[in-house]
Amino acid sequence: MTELLGRARAATGLEDFGEGSFREGLEKLVRSADGEARLHERGKAAFDLQIIDYLSCRLKIEHWYRIHPEIDDQQIVAPLIGLGLPRTGSTALSCLLAEDPSARCIRGWEARAPCPPPEKATELTDPRIEEAQRAMRRRDEMFPRMKIMVPSSATSPTECQTFMAYDFKSQLFLPFAQLPSYIEWLQDSADLEPTYRYVKRVLKLLQWHCPPRQWRLKNPAHMLFIEALVKVFPDARFWMTHRDIGDVLPSVADLFFEMTQAFSDHVDKAFLGRCNLRMWELGLRRLIAFRDRGHEHRFFDIHFAPLQRDPFPVLEKLYEFLGEKLTQEARTRMLAWRQSTPRDKHGAHSYEPGDFGLDPRALRQQFRFYSERFQV
Repeated sequence: MTELLGRARAATGLEDFGEGSFREGLEKLVRSADGEARLHERGKAAFDLQIIDYLSCRLKIEHWYRIHPEIDDQQIVAPLIGLGLPRTGSTALSCLLAEDPSARCIRGWEARAPCPPPEKATELTDPRIEEAQRAMRRRDEMFPRMKIMVPSSATSPTECQTFMAYDFKSQLFLPFAQLPSYIEWLQDSADLEPTYRYVKRVLKLLQWHCPPRQWRLKNPAHMLFIEALVKVFPDARFWMTHRDIGDVLPSVADLFFEMTQAFSDHVDKAFLGRCNLRMWELGLRRLIAFRDRGHEHRFFDIHFAPLQRDPFPVLEKLYEFLGEKLTQEARTRMLAWRQSTPRDKHGAHSYEPGDFGLDPRALRQQFRFYSERFQV
């Protein structure tokens, strides 16, 4: 851990990491990776570089706040946050919402390198866009099935998992390596409130010179930490996508496998199945309990099949829920994105649930508390 901190300082020429909340997660993560992940040599090198990159980004963020303390005066007001299980159409929906010019999302290139903070005048020509595109081409070579599972580009919206990773409490690390003790700590013991404060810190930086300031965010893992999330974003509103659990969990486990197998020769598919089974059951139970404690009015529910058939009736109702107008400009841009990004553009995603120890019929029985509540 000390070596990784030193390498980040050397890479940036900076010293101040800000508040020390990140250190516990970093220590837990490194210990789990070293003792449990069974990474091969290339995997170990990639893991170290990933951590150094996140530490370096944190150093740069703190540097910008130090020289421009007025950034902290920025306000993040009533963000719209997408929740629900992964593989439920949430990526497509977040891409559609990002086409509205009145709203702001985290773009792929910004997530990779938030510093220097983007400028409105150059947001479409920033050299980091091409850098991110090159990185995504390398990703497609390393993970050839990823573009089938999660279509994305340098300018499309991405989740705030990366910003959570700056505090080293993030689900982002889970598909990268098999980390049982880190997962247990993250889900059962970790304090995510400092993590979400850091996410807000990065959002303030991004909007400082690059409006609009009406944020559209998305991250299925927020379900696990919903109480901490609303402490930091008390006026947040939410959309939640739904799909048959028998289709969802095996697909997520296969996505984890696609990434993990690039860094280890000893991937336990059954572990990936168990990991996702517990993670998403826990997340859904926590979220339902939160909704039942008087927060139902903050949620807009969306089912997978209607969204896939025609998203515009869904979008119109969502905008009504928000009390906002779906303008013709936004509608035109959304339609153009949908026509250019059809489902299965890169082929169909195929997998075998049994490889991960998962039985769709048993899953549907175990998750009846979810499917009956939301009529999935």
